[in-house]
Parts: sequence; structure tokens; C-alpha cells
Amino acid sequence: MSGTPVVFIHGLWLHASSWEPWIDRFSARGFAPVAPGWPGEPDTVEEARRRPAAVDAIGLDDLVHYYARIVGSFRSEPVLVGHSVGGLVVQRLIGMNLGRGAVAIAPAPVQGIELPSPFARLCSKYPALGNPENIARPLSLNFEQFRYAFANTVTEEESAVLFERSAIPSPGRPLFDAAFANGRRNSRTCVDTGNENRGPLLLISGQEDCLVPAPVTRAVHRLYRRSGAVTELKRFVGRGHSMVIDHGWRAIADYTLAWLAHVGICQAESDRWAETRPAS
Repeated sequence: MSGTPVVFIHGLWLHASSWEPWIDRFSARGFAPVAPGWPGEPDTVEEARRRPAAVDAIGLDDLVHYYARIVGSFRSEPVLVGHSVGGLVVQRLIGMNLGRGAVAIAPAPVQGIELPSPFARLCSKYPALGNPENIARPLSLNFEQFRYAFANTVTEEESAVLFERSAIPSPGRPLFDAAFANGRRNSRTCVDTGNENRGPLLLISGQEDCLVPAPVTRAVHRLYRRSGAVTELKRFVGRGHSMVIDHGWRAIADYTLAWLAHVGICQAESDRWAETRPAS
């Protein structure tokens, strides 16, 4: 497979197939994208719903180790693109000098921010998600919860389509890892934000995101100030956590492609940066 490889990593409650439109768009631009599901994740949304226990024991460290092996399997360094918990995973990987560059979209917060964890707030809003007994069990969102956490900026009709197309049960452990990160020593959300030698990193937030509010991502961006490596932040007005899967996904994907060109990862796209870069 020719072209710069790209590894897409999804977050909680979405299936790897949610990246399929991105894969097509990146392939058309000369990249070689893949979207490996989480370890043990069934191949389809339908099967994942039938077999939720297939991923019930996975935690953040498991995800990082699993994707580190995948990233290390390429002949050339891949680009890393992650959403939500996947956005936290790509930050840990790029902080370990794995990957040519990384894009973290609405990323679960890393250790060290002072704002309350949005995942903890989700647990408090829906007590079943915050029950410690669920740490080793698969957890599902019902439609109301999905609409609040993911699809608050789209119509109810589109929310229903997104829920049916992509929503799956997810392991409880990463939720607890993210929700209570700042209360733990050697947290699984700890990222080397001071690494001077890593590849460039882009953080993307949605102004209306309920699950990972824009101020949380902005606070994460501030943690990287002590690093001389390229770290940029982009906020999309009017967008929520579903920005990678809803009707506006192309704007996020095209901005990502243009940014990769801007930092020298895809020179063929370099003349598109000024054209596609939306105002912050």
C-alpha cells in the first residue's frame, strides 16, 4: 500500500466503521488509511451489539499498547488521528515518539487539567455509568444519552440515524480511567506534554461539545506550552462531539488534511491550506 499510512482510532461507544467516510477521503488524497477496531472488537456494529462482552476488560493502557504495536508495524511512520478516548490514545502515542504527527479530535482530557472531567459529569448525569461495579462490564448509551453526549447539535432525526449506524456498547474501564484521572497517581491519562522531539500535534474541539467541552481541550493545549514541538488548537463553532460522524464531518476531515499539508506531512496538499482553513 503506497502513501503515508494513517491510523484512525475511535472512542467510546462508536464502532471502527464510523471512520469509513474518512478512509475514503484520505485515500483519495494519496494516504494509506486504516481504522483498526479496539482489541477484540467485532467486525460490524450489529455483531458488536450482539457480543458486548468481547471488549469488556479493556482499559486505556491496553488500548495504548495495542495501538503502539500497530503503529510500529508500518515501514514508515503513520499519522495518528483519534476521536474522544482515541484522541487521548494518540496523544499518549505521539508523546512516546510514535507516529509522524497526530490529530486529536474532541480528545478525552489528559492528566493535569484543573477543570472537572467531562466524563465524570457524564457519570453523575447517568448513575449507571458511574457505578464502580461496572468497571469491568460493557456499558451502553440509550438514545437519550447518545443525543446528549454526542449529537446535541444535529436534528433528532439525524441523531437517530447516527445512533443506529455507529453506536455500540463499550468497556467501562476506559470511562473510569478518564473520569477520575486526576485522583490517581501514575494515571493512565498521563501524557508527556513536555516532549520536545515528538511530531506535530493538532487538537480540535467543538464549541457546543457536551462530552468534551471546548474549554477542556483549550486547557489541555495550555499544558503543551512547555514543549517546543508544534502543537496547535482549532475550535469549530457550533459543532458537538459527533463532528466526526455527522453531516459536517467533511469540514473536519478537510481541515485535518490541510493541516497535515501545512506541517509538511503531505506536500501535495500544501496549496490548499489557505483555502480550507476556517476561521477560529
